[in-house]
Amino acid sequence: MLDLSWKVFEKTGNVDTYLLIKEIERASDQQSQMEDLELVIEEQDSPTH
Repeated sequence: MLDLSWKVFEKTGNVDTYLLIKEIERASDQQSQMEDLELVIEEQDSPTH
């Protein structure tokens, strides 16, 4: 999705397309952070023995 959006932006220069790219990047970063947090929580909850 990101690649397609970037290609459209390159060809058109459409600002809305650029903003869509940035929103996709932000959502992806947030998803990665949530997954990292879930792993930390799971590690803390699991028994050490």
